[in-house]
Amino acid sequence: MKSPTTAMLLAAGLGTRMRPLTDLKPKTLLHLEGRPLIDHILDRFEEAGVRRVVINTHWLAEQIEAHLAASARRFEFIYRPEAELLDTGGAVVSALQAGALGDEPFFVVNSDIIWFNGPSPTMTRLAEAHGRDIADATLLFHRTHQIFTDVGHGDFALDEWGVPRVPGENQIVPYVFGGVQILNPVALAGREPRNFSLYGVWRDLIDQNRLRAIVHDGLWFHMSRPEDIDIAALALEARMTGATT
Repeated sequence: MKSPTTAMLLAAGLGTRMRPLTDLKPKTLLHLEGRPLIDHILDRFEEAGVRRVVINTHWLAEQIEAHLAASARRFEFIYRPEAELLDTGGAVVSALQAGALGDEPFFVVNSDIIWFNGPSPTMTRLAEAHGRDIADATLLFHRTHQIFTDVGHGDFALDEWGVPRVPGENQIVPYVFGGVQILNPVALAGREPRNFSLYGVWRDLIDQNRLRAIVHDGLWFHMSRPEDIDIAALALEARMTGATT
């Protein structure tokens, strides 16, 4: 499968767990290694050949638009302001119905994650995996034991063929969703642009044997709390300096 050239960046969250850092700034504009989180993600988009970036916004949306307008990025940016939050599923359905995402598979990426490639580019690996199978969605997973924040019992198990499974009650599973996925438009057929999570879509696709996943093989960070930025900065400094403690 040819790698998608359209990506939706989910940037409408309020960032309440990141307060007070997000009192006056949207979470995706917080800095890591001297650059806004969104710039790190756009680096990965450029590397993957993405040309159109659809962004849903809500909290302090004008700051995101101003930042991107002042950048030298050569993407086609399409903004999807939300007067009322639609959650991940509603945001994607709304963009689909407006024609912003086209009719081919597209990336959907959370704006509060940062990832670094392993031996090969992560988004390329995701596209290759999606093209090999019958899936209507292919997700990026990350190993829970490599995450320095609360992951609860994990999100999914995964068999050797890349087929995810949701955990049973009180079961601990080894993977969390890594915030990057490819969706086929058909996966959302018949859905309304209301407030709902993509998690329910994944559950339906699991029942239909049309959900797949790959495991990330590089560094990955989720920016949920202020301390998460400090943890990521220390890990990246250790990588650059060769520190082991």
